[in-house]
Formats: sequence, structure tokens, C-alpha cells
Amino acid sequence: MDLSATNNIVDITLENFQQVILQESQEKLILVDFWAQWCEPCKDMMPILEKIAREYQKVLILAKVDCDEQQEVAAQFGIRSLPTVMVVKDGQPVDGFAGAQTESQIREMLAKYLPQPEDEDLQKAAQAIEAGDYQGAFPFAKQAYDLNPENIDSRYMYIDCLVETGSIEQAKAELETIKLVDQDSRYQVLLGKIELAEQAADTPEIKQLQEAVEREPENLQLKIELAVQLQQARKVDQALALLHSVLLKDLNFGEAKKLMLDMINALPDGEPLKSAYRRKVYSLLY
Repeated sequence: MDLSATNNIVDITLENFQQVILQESQEKLILVDFWAQWCEPCKDMMPILEKIAREYQKVLILAKVDCDEQQEVAAQFGIRSLPTVMVVKDGQPVDGFAGAQTESQIREMLAKYLPQPEDEDLQKAAQAIEAGDYQGAFPFAKQAYDLNPENIDSRYMYIDCLVETGSIEQAKAELETIKLVDQDSRYQVLLGKIELAEQAADTPEIKQLQEAVEREPENLQLKIELAVQLQQARKVDQALALLHSVLLKDLNFGEAKKLMLDMINALPDGEPLKSAYRRKVYSLLY
């Protein structure tokens, strides 16, 4: 059998059928391509399948069946038309298609079975969250989300990290974009977390200070005091906006600059607020 560590593309015959389809499929995903010399769409699709196979050498085998030469193998699978592609896992066909498909369609089908680029970051984020370290989880959750925003696990984890690190408004906006079909128990949990975070920002002290700031919009010290309270209530996005408004009025007023830099530095790496407010402060300083 011409299957080695560097070559995960193999021609299937009756002799190697059992080893590849039944045994190898216990360890790896087998993509079985049924083709024939006379079939033009088969020839068009083969380079695409080979390209994908090369990308996933460690986890996937492309098994090619020439249906003219291997009629018994094709008959075992009940092949009626060409091209036909099947996905075999643990000795059983689990997916597939008949007729020509585009590269993106093939990749979409395989995505359910192959490791995705964001998997590693998701795993690291999950480990940090399990240890209660949302700050440490954030960069990995954000990276996973950026790699594949369509991955619902990435999205939920990213929103969770946004809530826990104080970006409530952003978390809320992200949660609102989740389609009804994807709204599972995690959606309800995060909705509850956001509500709790908003209630935490409704303390009597915060309400009093908010009213005082409305009465005296030019009182910069009141704004600083409110920003400190908001940060403690994990409303970092609002706290930073307030401190920025103070610096715009008076760059050297009280503790505003120091507080703002401390708040920015305390944000997790990868948090959009961190880079956005860093730029705003630097544009004021230089």
C-alpha cells in the first residue's frame, strides 16, 4: 500500500480495502473519492481533494477508487453515479455527496470532522476559564473568535470573556447577533450575566454620582469618582469613556491620566477596548 507518513493519498484495491476503510478509519478520517478516467468532473475535483488531503496529512487519508478497475469496491459502496465522495469514520460512511462540488462546499462538509484552526485557542481559553482566569482566557478566546467568527463555541466563549472583564456593552452587542437557531443554554446564561452586571452598576453610590454629573457636567472630579465606581462594578467601557472625556477637557486634571492608564493596562491582551483607548490616550499625549 502506497501510504506513508508523507503520503496520505492512496489508491484503493480489494487488497488494501480492509486496511484503509476498516482499520485506518479508526484513527483517521477517510475521504473516499470514486472516480473514472472518462469522468471529466472527477478529474476537475481530484486536485481539490488532493490539496485538502495535503493540508490535513496527520488526520486525513484520501482514498481514491478507480471505479472501472475496482468495480467490486464500488459495488460494495453501492455507487450509482460519478463523481461520488464519501467520508468514512470508524469503518462507517458518515457523510458524502454525489456530483461535482466546489472547494468551499467540500471544506464546509469536512469542517464537522476535521480539527479547525481555532480549536487550540478554544482549548486554552477553556482551561483558563476553568481556573477562573478570565483575564488569561481573553486573548485565546479573542483569537479563536477572529479565526472563525462562525464557530458558535468561539462566539459564546468570547462574549463570556467580554462580560467577565467588564466590556458589558460590547458583550451585549455581540450576544444580540446570535441567531435564534444557535441560542442554547449558554445564551441564557450570558443574558443573565449581563443583566447582573448591569444591576451591579445600579448601586446607590453610582446612581447618586450619575445624577451629580448630570447636574454638574463640568465637574471633572465627580466624573473621576464615578469612573472609579463604574470600574469596580465591572463597567470598564463606561469608566474609560468618562475618564477620556475628563482628559479631553484637561489632560493633567487630578488622577485622571494615571487612573485611565492603569485601567487600560489592567484590560486583557486582545481586548479591543485596550488598543482603542491606548490610541486615544497617546493621541492626547503626543
